[in-house]
Amino acid sequence: MLSFEQKQAIIESFPELTKKEISMKRVNYHFEESLYEKTIVVEKLHPNGNGFVYVGDLLKYDKLASDKGLVNIRDFEEHALRDIIRDAIDFLSEDLDIPVVEKWTSREGLTLELRHHQRDWNIYYQDNLEETFGTREDAVEYLLDEGFKLKK
Repeated sequence: MLSFEQKQAIIESFPELTKKEISMKRVNYHFEESLYEKTIVVEKLHPNGNGFVYVGDLLKYDKLASDKGLVNIRDFEEHALRDIIRDAIDFLSEDLDIPVVEKWTSREGLTLELRHHQRDWNIYYQDNLEETFGTREDAVEYLLDEGFKLKK
């Protein structure tokens, strides 16, 4: 487990974040450039190593996040802590009004669409939702495993 000081050093390596001390020697880190009302990325980091990262409704962290979209980082190692903070910043800086649609085809000529919609990556056959993924990488892995290729 990382110490409080190690976690602070990792968090403070993200220049986008601003440190704000709160009660009981705890610290919050804000992302002031957030496109949303929510600006706190790291909440209540405590000298005992406990703290939370806001991931909202990212499917990638669905099993770890509380109902409020917070993940406890007490037992996180450096790589996992860096990844979750980067994901949280990306989450708060993502403009959901920009649609992404990719067409994927199989050898048999079947076409599926991979659509990015409000943080999720959805696979559609015609207008029917087939699968939902939290990351593009997971959706692409699924499509490739099923024998689909990105249509150019």
